[in-house]
Amino acid sequence: MSASATVLLNRLLARGKFRHIQVLQRLVELGSVQRTASAIGLTQSSVTQTLAYLERLFELPLFERHARGVRPTAACRQLLPAMRQLMAGLTQGAELASGNRLHANQQVRVLASVSAAHGLLLPVLHLFHARYPQVRVLLVEAEGPDQLQVVARGEVDLVACRRPAILPAGWTFEPLLDDELVVLCGPRHPLARRRRALRMVELEGRSWLQGPVGSIARVRLDELATGFVQDIEPFPLVTRMPAVLSDTLRQHPVLALLPRSYLRHQVDAGELVALPLAERQPIDPLGLMLPIDGRSDACELLAQCMRGSVGQTGASRGGAAGAVGPKALKP
Repeated sequence: MSASATVLLNRLLARGKFRHIQVLQRLVELGSVQRTASAIGLTQSSVTQTLAYLERLFELPLFERHARGVRPTAACRQLLPAMRQLMAGLTQGAELASGNRLHANQQVRVLASVSAAHGLLLPVLHLFHARYPQVRVLLVEAEGPDQLQVVARGEVDLVACRRPAILPAGWTFEPLLDDELVVLCGPRHPLARRRRALRMVELEGRSWLQGPVGSIARVRLDELATGFVQDIEPFPLVTRMPAVLSDTLRQHPVLALLPRSYLRHQVDAGELVALPLAERQPIDPLGLMLPIDGRSDACELLAQCMRGSVGQTGASRGGAAGAVGPKALKP
């Protein structure tokens, strides 16, 4: 008779090892017992024995053998997301434990969208590390719903983002930096030297980079395109990766509708051009999502430094009341 989920769980807790998870994940990634053994410092026989042991634990075939190696079964592919989550948790746990030992609990876990990382964090991190070298910042990137999942799991102390549609219980949002959508192109684009403000309808029929479905910029571009007489020409690339977007805009005669904060440093450096537009395209400001209670000292220091940096530049229109400039901070 097949084991129930409860029996399988108890069996894994009693007889499973973290190394088993690593072997399973690397076998899927590398598709070879030999390469997996080499990658994680085991013998081929140890990897083969581990795989056989796991298949007995789960009572399932996890891999199909073929001439060039192994391939995961459908059952293994279904298990893989849970295994990856376990490995990610172990990795984060090791990072946090190391940080606590080396930095005496003075660390802050930060989650940021790409726009917030460029608009809020990059301008202040060098100042923060110079002023508070004892504080360790653990920074990861996530967008939209993924941010809320990380908050719900209690894995973050501060989130730099746009205000979510629904705030998690026990958290508050402080707007810090106004933002808007702008049309970007490379310096060699035919429109790059235009000084007259352009209306969006003048950009119809052009080649455009499109963001992922559901992103702010993609939704707005789709809305604008409904009023165009000529259809836009989608460039055959869909991404939100800043480095890829920036390089594509420099190398190809394409346009992109993006938050001003997204590639602001490339525009400031002259690597990209923000076209002058007759109609502003405002979007929600960037800011900080913070727990109402229980903030660590390290979290408060970073939040205060971000408020102060935005306030000093005069860029804030979001109403960050009581912002303190960086010069007022005490190490």
